[in-house]
Amino acid sequence: MLVVCGEAVLDLISDGSPRGYQARAGGSPLNVAVGTARLGLPTSLLARLGSGIGGRLLRSQAADSGVDLSLSVSAQQPVMLALVSLDSTGDADYDFYVDGTAESGWQRGELPDPLPETVEALHVGSIAAWRAPSADLIAELVLREHRRGAALISFDPNLRPALVEDPVGTRARIEALVALVHLVKVSVDDLDWLYPGEQPDAAAQRWARAGPTLVVLTEGVHGVRAYRSDRLVRTDPPDPPESADRLDRPDRPGLSVPAHEVSVVDTVGAGDAFTAGLLAALAEHGQLSPNGLAERSDAELACVLASAGMVAALCCTRPGADPPSRAERDAALARRTDEPLA
Repeated sequence: MLVVCGEAVLDLISDGSPRGYQARAGGSPLNVAVGTARLGLPTSLLARLGSGIGGRLLRSQAADSGVDLSLSVSAQQPVMLALVSLDSTGDADYDFYVDGTAESGWQRGELPDPLPETVEALHVGSIAAWRAPSADLIAELVLREHRRGAALISFDPNLRPALVEDPVGTRARIEALVALVHLVKVSVDDLDWLYPGEQPDAAAQRWARAGPTLVVLTEGVHGVRAYRSDRLVRTDPPDPPESADRLDRPDRPGLSVPAHEVSVVDTVGAGDAFTAGLLAALAEHGQLSPNGLAERSDAELACVLASAGMVAALCCTRPGADPPSRAERDAALARRTDEPLA
């Protein structure tokens, strides 16, 4: 079983009119949990689920997708809100309302110690992992699981600069988590904010040397790059899959897997869908474990990244964070051509 720990958010997505919004379940950890459950990976969400209509919507979205909520906390505060505006290309911009919500009320004792014995992997993120009061509690959870050594630990910082109150402290929190986990998914935007003036490639390689087995750098329409802890993923694996891009430029090391071309409705939840696709693909190959991740060949890793990319691409073809099922992903991979997906 996978446990996903972090925030659950009610997204209010603009429909383009001055006062029109559509309410959808969101928050990076909730999106990941919904995504992995739809892809067939048994998943439990560890979050503070708020009260009222918003809380009921979040619970319904999770439960309808097959997410177990037995580890989640039923909070008395309302849900955290995100107002989402979209530009002409479908890219999203967020305004958050956190104070006084369920997300601001984390307390010691709400995170189980230990996690259930059936837990094979723990994914933590995003806002909850670097913003008080939850950040210290999640750091303690990650440290405990790191010391136990049984579960694969995954992390996505998914930075939201508008919510960062202490840039130096936030950077330190994130770097401390990176050193304790096995798998990191991070975006170019995250690294640009964390390390202004430094090339994202260089920052990702530095993270890979700090402790993780694998760092995956997402670059939006430009696809993803992967870096191993002990070495860079080869750019020219033997018999590379169709989706693996052999990149000969010495200034861009690592395995490059291009994005799938789709007709984009919006990009809300696309990064989370990628994370879900990555974790699910590892589980399908029986390698959602510290040793399993370390033992993957570069060619196998390219296939896993391509599968995760398809999950993200399909999410972009419909409004809001609405990741595909395993059947939808498999069908899209089977019919993959150079033509955009509708």
